Amino acid sequence: MTWSQRMNLAIEYIESNLESTLNVEHIARVACCSQYHFHRMFFACFKVTCAEYVRRRKLTLAAVELMSTNKSVLDVALKYGYESPNAFARAFRKMHGMNPSQTRRSSATLSTYDRVFFPLKNQSGENMNYKIITISEFQILGKSKDFAFEEFVKNGSKFWKEYVNSEDYLKLGDLQQGRPGPKTNAPLLSAYFPKEDGNRNEFIDVLGIEATNASETNGHEIHSVPSATYAEFYCTYKTSMRTNRYIYGEWFAATGYERDGNKPDIVSYFPIPFRPMNEMRIRWWVPVVGKQK
Repeated sequence: MTWSQRMNLAIEYIESNLESTLNVEHIARVACCSQYHFHRMFFACFKVTCAEYVRRRKLTLAAVELMSTNKSVLDVALKYGYESPNAFARAFRKMHGMNPSQTRRSSATLSTYDRVFFPLKNQSGENMNYKIITISEFQILGKSKDFAFEEFVKNGSKFWKEYVNSEDYLKLGDLQQGRPGPKTNAPLLSAYFPKEDGNRNEFIDVLGIEATNASETNGHEIHSVPSATYAEFYCTYKTSMRTNRYIYGEWFAATGYERDGNKPDIVSYFPIPFRPMNEMRIRWWVPVVGKQK
């Protein structure tokens, strides 16, 4: 089954069940992939989390019903999965800028969130080179935090900015003095470990350095990265998120590669002295297994 087929199955399932309780775990099963991979594919393709897409689509249809029928606010709220009118009203105001009861005014202007379709038109604007490499097991020394996917989208950057300005981060940097690791050839790394073979809406985000035999832990955590085959991509810090969206939104679908189970994505950072952060070189390693037959 191709990625186009998987994503279209998921979208069709969502659209056919907007009046039911929808959870990402089941939608991922419909798409025949892990929650972790489905989250990243969906967000990369549509720039919105799956849960947020479901909310917006439900609230779009709810607004249409309120405008075009005599159903009560409570009835519409219950139909689209809200247990109380207050919870429904808060979500409705966030999307439409008004209370549900105001939709029947002739002057009401409501928001619409359209159904998505896959495949999308190529939005990358460029061909991105990659190569397939194999790296043996190594360890990362640093700090980690568990994130649910939606929490990471909202608050991940804030958490790590606070850490980078902390004493603990300075102590981490002192261990290697900016020297690159022997296997990654990188002075600073991020790793994203799926939890329990990717079957949960959580992952472990690690920021650190490659550990060596001479490394002292100095109170920092050790995380082992298993041997893996990776697709390797280069970009800049400024274009790193666009590159990630390209990998998960287009590259997997175009090449037929599969993401390799619960092995982590690895991001390497290569600062350029006296140059702006946006120009820093970034390398993505995405663990893969052979192309689909």
